[in-house]
Amino acid sequence: MAIKAGVYRGVTAADRAADRRERLFEATLEVWGRDGGPSVTMTRICAEAGLTERYFYENFSGLNQALLAVLDRIAAEIAERSVTAIESTAGDSTDRVRAAIAAFVQILTDDPRKGRVAIVESTSLDVLRRRRNELLRQFANLAAFEARELYGAKAWNETEGEMVGLLFVGGLAELVGAWIAEEIDASPNDIVEAATHHFTATAHR
Repeated sequence: MAIKAGVYRGVTAADRAADRRERLFEATLEVWGRDGGPSVTMTRICAEAGLTERYFYENFSGLNQALLAVLDRIAAEIAERSVTAIESTAGDSTDRVRAAIAAFVQILTDDPRKGRVAIVESTSLDVLRRRRNELLRQFANLAAFEARELYGAKAWNETEGEMVGLLFVGGLAELVGAWIAEEIDASPNDIVEAATHHFTATAHR
């Protein structure tokens, strides 16, 4: 029986590479987002993934790139699930806003590692802090866009909407961060309800 080039035990080289990359993503999230654990390093990520540094450098130029990639992946998951929630939810504007906010909060609280990475640990380095601020601006723009879709002529204009969106997204991030740090006596559902009330009260004239 002929063996295809690059195939080992029925798995192609491309699939093995994809599996290693996924293991590195998961290991970075685990080490970086671990509560009270040691600081994140390339060596600890590789040990967690069960891979050598060679494979780390096949995927990332260094530790910062790995951290940025994980941060971007979490942000993409939030954006996709929030937009899907608001577009697929029946009911009035409040129902749709609540669904989108619930998707946002659920990602960061169901897996607190993601919450710590996105909200807390992403302020630890200048390059991460800059990227975090960029992502907050992107989410603010998304919030402003959705407000225009929901409220039409009653929504704020683009400039005002971006400012209101940034206030909303920044406040929501602070709420989730306080929950992760156990600084507030509230459930994730409490956060969703408070954020829904805030958005519906401020996202339009």
